[in-house]
Amino acid sequence: MVTNTRTVHTTPDQVWEVLADGWLYPLWVVGATRIRDVEQAWPAVGSKIHHSVGVWPAVIDDNTEVLACEPGRSLRLRARGWPLGEAEVEVRLTAQGAGTLVEISEDAVSGPGRFVPEPLKGASIKVRNVETLKRLAMVAEGRTPR
Repeated sequence: MVTNTRTVHTTPDQVWEVLADGWLYPLWVVGATRIRDVEQAWPAVGSKIHHSVGVWPAVIDDNTEVLACEPGRSLRLRARGWPLGEAEVEVRLTAQGAGTLVEISEDAVSGPGRFVPEPLKGASIKVRNVETLKRLAMVAEGRTPR
């Protein structure tokens, strides 16, 4: 698992609102191109976001499923993007003064991505999730009432 952290300058509730709105997924998740459907129960365990990944016109339709959810605190997902494979991702929120410490941990768990040498796989996940957390912060902070 590769873990990245970022302090977001808004409350855990404001960050959670972004995570809990599946239609916002492609705004903060690097690689998600569009949302085709968000199951009504999202982010309940077992619910899914049906998304596409890639760059048009080479997009792949797949989904992300909730494996565990502690509202306002954590969300564990299985993100699919075949033929590349699947990853488990956990996002954790911790109040930190007036802000939120956001931690994201990710690892490839099936498919070809599992066989990429650890230093290369870890470095690519780390770089991608720096941008993912930057986007999540911008969306959450931008939705914060002034």
